[in-house]
Amino acid sequence: MEPHFDLSDDQFEAQFRSLTFVPAHFSHEAHLRLAWIHIRKYGVDKAAENIAEQILAFANSLGESAIYNKTLTVAAVKAVNHFYLRSKTGNFKEFIDEFPQLKHEFKQLIGSHYSLDIFNSEEAKAEYLQPDLIPFD
Repeated sequence: MEPHFDLSDDQFEAQFRSLTFVPAHFSHEAHLRLAWIHIRKYGVDKAAENIAEQILAFANSLGESAIYNKTLTVAAVKAVNHFYLRSKTGNFKEFIDEFPQLKHEFKQLIGSHYSLDIFNSEEAKAEYLQPDLIPFD
C-alpha cells in the first residue's frame, strides 16, 4: 500500500497544503486521492482551483515549476469527479479499486478528451484548455 494511506484524509490534505508532505510520496495515486478529498469537501469547481494552486506551490517549493501542467491538473480533477459521481463508496481505497482505470489507464483516459497532446503542450502547461473531443461532466 502506498505511503499516503498512512495519513487520514485531513492529515494528507493539511500536509499537502502546508508543503510538508513528503515529495517522494506524491505518486499518481496520491494525486488522485488529493483530488478525491477536495471534491468531497469543496465540490469540483473549488477542488480544481485548490488543486491547481496547491500543486503549483508544491512544484515551486521543489524548484520544479517546469513540470506543472495546469490542463492536466484540472482535467485530472474533472476525471476523478466523473467517477466520483458514479461511485458507491465513501473512501478512497475502495474508490480506486472500483475505478482502477484512473490509476492504470489515466493517460489514455485523459487523452480521449483532447486532440492536442496536453502532456507535452506548453500552452496546456500554462493555462487550462477545455477538451475538444469529449467534454467532462
